[in-house]
Amino acid sequence: QVQLVESGGGLVQAGGSLRLSCAASGSIFSINTMNWYRQAPGKLRELVATSTSGGRTNYADSVKGRFTISRDNAKNTVYLQMNSLKPEDIAVYYCNADMLGDYGWGDYWGQGTQVTVSS
Repeated sequence: QVQLVESGGGLVQAGGSLRLSCAASGSIFSINTMNWYRQAPGKLRELVATSTSGGRTNYADSVKGRFTISRDNAKNTVYLQMNSLKPEDIAVYYCNADMLGDYGWGDYWGQGTQVTVSS
């Protein structure tokens, strides 16, 4: 069964850093785009960062210059390095990926990891 598992969330003071990880497991033949989304209380889920299989990255304006997405294709893992964290970054962060498994291409989501920033 193909799945994504996030880790690395937690509580940090404003200005601090966290690194999120998301590992894909199961029978995976290929991974296309890998994304990080977040959802703050009472708000819609928003796209934070994207990493394509070709190595391109893209960021939401609110995190540009502070967050960095990277991936280790050998480990089927994507990371989100978050620096200079602000209280407005508080949210549940979700990993998302387009992956080719035994039953074809699918859009997969992780379970989410909570990020809390204290002011």
